[in-house]
Amino acid sequence: MQRYVQYFRVSTKDQGRSGLGLEAQARDVTLFLEGFSEIPWEVIGTFTDVESGRDDDRPELAKALALVRKTGATLLVSKLDRLSRDVAFIATLIKDPKVSLRVASMPYADKFSLHIYAALAEQERDFISARTKAALTQAKARGVKLGGLRDKTAARNVAVQEQAKGNADRVAAIVQPLRTQGATLRAIAEALNGSGVPTARGGVWSAVQVQRVLDRLESPAIKARKITPS
Repeated sequence: MQRYVQYFRVSTKDQGRSGLGLEAQARDVTLFLEGFSEIPWEVIGTFTDVESGRDDDRPELAKALALVRKTGATLLVSKLDRLSRDVAFIATLIKDPKVSLRVASMPYADKFSLHIYAALAEQERDFISARTKAALTQAKARGVKLGGLRDKTAARNVAVQEQAKGNADRVAAIVQPLRTQGATLRAIAEALNGSGVPTARGGVWSAVQVQRVLDRLESPAIKARKITPS
């Protein structure tokens, strides 16, 4: 029987009290167990931390890993960033012979794939941060006064736009060639899911999400031609 130790993480105490984020994580894990796990399976432990993803000294994670090492069960998380945002920490776990890891939103990913994805995600976050700072510096040089609620909102909007573009660039090498070959949006979504590539939020791809990526990647002239989801 395949045994699992579930681990969930939310970032703030308010999220921990209200359950924000936990429901979505539990849903993804359930989808994995019911649709992708070996059968039969059993969950032998569930642990939840209310900590930042940058803090790898988490008591409940330590308990979960101790149980994994003791029983030989598999650590199961909904998304890789729920485990950690530190690629070095993830790499250490992946190399641990006593730790088996599965990520619900990437059901086909092996240890090598998880390591690569963690490294790319960290690199992407660093690049988006640098690009956002550069955009704000340019805005300041043009005479835009930074500071205050309105400017904080503008800064957040810049960050969101930059992140969306970065996420689109991340899957461009898969999405654009398939679309050029005539693949439907649904077929492209299935290809991404089948390859273990998660969405920006670590979820499952749909035709609508693929369309949004194409909209961000395509030039204005091409975007003017409406493409409906197939």
